[in-house]
Amino acid sequence: MGVQISDIVPRKEIQLQDLKGKIIAIDAFNAIYQFLTTIRQVDGTPLMDSKGKITSHLSGLFYRNINLLTEGIKPVYVFDGKPPELKREEILRRAEQKEIAQEKYEKAKAEGNTEDMRKYSQQFIRITDKIIAESKELLQALGIPVIQAKGEGEAEASFITRSNKAWATASQDYDTLLYCTPRLVRNLTLARKRKTLTGYVDVNIELVEFDYLLNHLQIDKDQLICLGILVGTDYNPGGVKGIGQKRALDIVRQYKYPVKIFEYIQNSEKYELNFDWQKIFKEFHEYECCSNQEIEFSQVNEFKVKQILTDREFSLDRVNSALDKLKEAKEKDKQKKLF
Repeated sequence: MGVQISDIVPRKEIQLQDLKGKIIAIDAFNAIYQFLTTIRQVDGTPLMDSKGKITSHLSGLFYRNINLLTEGIKPVYVFDGKPPELKREEILRRAEQKEIAQEKYEKAKAEGNTEDMRKYSQQFIRITDKIIAESKELLQALGIPVIQAKGEGEAEASFITRSNKAWATASQDYDTLLYCTPRLVRNLTLARKRKTLTGYVDVNIELVEFDYLLNHLQIDKDQLICLGILVGTDYNPGGVKGIGQKRALDIVRQYKYPVKIFEYIQNSEKYELNFDWQKIFKEFHEYECCSNQEIEFSQVNEFKVKQILTDREFSLDRVNSALDKLKEAKEKDKQKKLF
């Protein structure tokens, strides 16, 4: 779900070229979920090989990363570890929603309603251990570093960026801002165009700068975390009932300190505080990271890449074409540097 603060977050559009030469720490689960959601057939079923094995994630990871590498961008994928205990309620809620969506999908399938099949199929996606293992294998064959977090991947990615091992964190969720990432890049792993009911619209890459965000909102990082808790995070879905983004911003500006902010909520007749805000606040402050993991890029193992993809029935011609595109871009870049 992620924290819903899009209405008050200032963002600016950037181009892929603006990220050339920069290391970007990508929230892996976030990106893979996008691929599984969007790379689908007309009836909503994911791409599969003749044996019924899902290949949407492999398609997305291969072609999107070839594009990033061709532009001289250095992606690093950060995978989730064990979820915090605080997230248990949200995980159970999501599992229940997936079951409901799957039931609705089966009903739509029996009725031959492809529109509803596509809609509901996107709502019960599960990132399995097999999908994770296959994703890591392909990324490493492409020479892209894989980082395994102990806990939340977005927390680890934000820490990597704060430690100056990466220039920015890439995710669709704004939660990374609550982990104080210096820069958040959105829409990096999405297709550049998105289909809507009225046609296709451009999807632009967006940059959110943490310091500018705080100055723009006139708050500090602790107040930003409190704001996120008020509107709802994965640790307290829904937040405080009746408080939206702008109202939450007014409250944290007025009461300033975390204790005062939540004292006001607790003592107010308008709102109900039904979660332990201090535990959630602490989770964004004291998450455990694998700071000793080094980021090392390697050469593309073309043989391994081709083996992985052709075993899953990808077109060898298309795979070769993409790899040739990457080689040409690297050769041009090398010549420019020599010149």
